[in-house]
Amino acid sequence: MDALLVILAIVAYSLAMAVILPGLLHKKGIPMSKALTLSGVGLLAHGALTASLIFEGQGQNLGLLNVTLLVSFIISCALTITIPKTKLWFLLPIAYGFSILNLIAATWLPVDYITHLEGRIGIVFHVSMALFSYATLTIAALYALQMAWLDYKLKHKNSQALNPNLPPLLKVERQLFNLILVGTGLLSVTLVTGLLFVPDIFASGKGHKILFSFAAWIIYSVLIWGHFKQGWRGNKVTWMTLIGAICLTLGYFGSRFVREVLLT
Repeated sequence: MDALLVILAIVAYSLAMAVILPGLLHKKGIPMSKALTLSGVGLLAHGALTASLIFEGQGQNLGLLNVTLLVSFIISCALTITIPKTKLWFLLPIAYGFSILNLIAATWLPVDYITHLEGRIGIVFHVSMALFSYATLTIAALYALQMAWLDYKLKHKNSQALNPNLPPLLKVERQLFNLILVGTGLLSVTLVTGLLFVPDIFASGKGHKILFSFAAWIIYSVLIWGHFKQGWRGNKVTWMTLIGAICLTLGYFGSRFVREVLLT
């Protein structure tokens, strides 16, 4: 059953990308209903597989690849649901490509990390906030990349920047900072709940998580202050957003990747 879900998700995502990319590259109209239907099929299969791999009966399998599969599902789902409003078609092939890689890795390179979250409401809340903050700020990093690309095209008077399927630069910037505000708020809750509900948060092998997460929180907080008080924009915003996302990735997944994937 899992193999069928993987194939269905990969095929649906691939077909959705095949529908979206021509419109982005050649200014053709993107058939929204067709693209969203294929995307919906991919998301349903992706979500079903994620649930099957994580909730496997003897507990919750929160191995690194299962967690990245869940994160990629959250990102793809959020971008797809908001596409009629945001028009950020450029980001969907990136998200779907990342999801396809995660689907393949989680299925054919399984890593078990069984935990039991039953009755541990504080830990569940902390983990949920961590996942949503990471997904939100990862999406913000994708927005920053698109903003930098649009800015480059406009400065070089490239007609691709005027593609009707792409959103205006100022709209992308506004959405970027909305995401950073929400993501930083969720990250703040993650840090506080980690201190409250994770008793061994500074233990060996875990201390780097709080360190990198706090570093990312400082970066995003300074960026928010700089944008709204000092008018920061452009490359400075892009680089700070990306550095913050890298810090979170190292904090959330760095040691687990080495321990569960490279050393296994």
